[in-house]
Amino acid sequence: MLINIIGGGLAGCEAAYYLLKKGYAVTLYEMRPNKMTPAHTGGRLAELVCSNSLKSNIFETAQGTLKAEMRLLDSIVIKCAEKSAVPAGSALSVNREEFSKLIEETLAAFPNFTLVREECSEITPNTIICTGPLTSDKMSAELARLTGEKLHFYDAVAPIIRIDSVDFSSAFYASRYGKGEDTDYINCPLTKTEYKIFYDALVSAERVVLKEFEKNEIFEGCMPVEVMAKRGEDAIRFGPMRPVGLTNADGERFYAVLQLRREDTQNGLCNLVGFQTNLTFKEQKRVFGLIPALSNAEYVRYGVMHRNTFINAPEVLKPSFEFKAAAGVYLAGQLTGVEGYMESAATGLLAAINLHAKAES
Repeated sequence: MLINIIGGGLAGCEAAYYLLKKGYAVTLYEMRPNKMTPAHTGGRLAELVCSNSLKSNIFETAQGTLKAEMRLLDSIVIKCAEKSAVPAGSALSVNREEFSKLIEETLAAFPNFTLVREECSEITPNTIICTGPLTSDKMSAELARLTGEKLHFYDAVAPIIRIDSVDFSSAFYASRYGKGEDTDYINCPLTKTEYKIFYDALVSAERVVLKEFEKNEIFEGCMPVEVMAKRGEDAIRFGPMRPVGLTNADGERFYAVLQLRREDTQNGLCNLVGFQTNLTFKEQKRVFGLIPALSNAEYVRYGVMHRNTFINAPEVLKPSFEFKAAAGVYLAGQLTGVEGYMESAATGLLAAINLHAKAES
């Protein structure tokens, strides 16, 4: 039996891996790099376009429990993430390039796996659609036809900079509350005066104007830092710049702290944690440069905002993730309305399990 999977993100790769192990022939369609999305930068499968963190590994948290459950189900995402992990305290964070490479190599090792590098918008039975929040216009039109609706919101990603461009006369290594290794995070502190200068510049900075942009379409879970800041002067001090649990080697506390998290095991790149943004590139360099440790920061990727597509899952999907209006067609990943890397991967795994169960019944 041949299964088609459309979309080579986390959900698609998770679904493919499960079905390949069950002996199905799987054809995975991924349009990149021939046709790129507004946020992806390359053509590898399972490219992480936002943070490189898969969140908490602590079992007592919801994120940690989900990871434990997926380990029991032999998740390819968990397996490759742990092999490509970078230090991140109690979180599971990965080297993006190594992670994607491992995913591709693991799937390619199956003789019953075929990877087709082209856009696919034809919806047929025995298909799992995992095209993600950056679904192409053609597939979006097909989903709108199938469901009778089309929904979206706006999402943002944070900048990535070179670690050797950070000013360590101001920055210091430390994990919040001492969790993890002391070198897991780079901390960029600000005094009250420095924070006020930064804050005033942030809330007045020039932003990129998006088509049909509406304030109420911003996703709360990945809100641009400048939008959050406009909710009040202390909003980001109680959010991504909260200073609690962080002191330097002298035990000094600070008014606000931006954390940087490593992007790779070679210790060359890091991202600005919680600093998703829609500022123009020029303004990102100017405004974020007002944080003393980032005064001469070199950016390898600026933050961007992009539209995310999703569907009204309770209305159009069965609990098995099968479409009510199209037998044998399943949906998985962020298109179903979930948010987060692990949640997306988990829906791919569940859709594959349910497709297999139906085929065996």
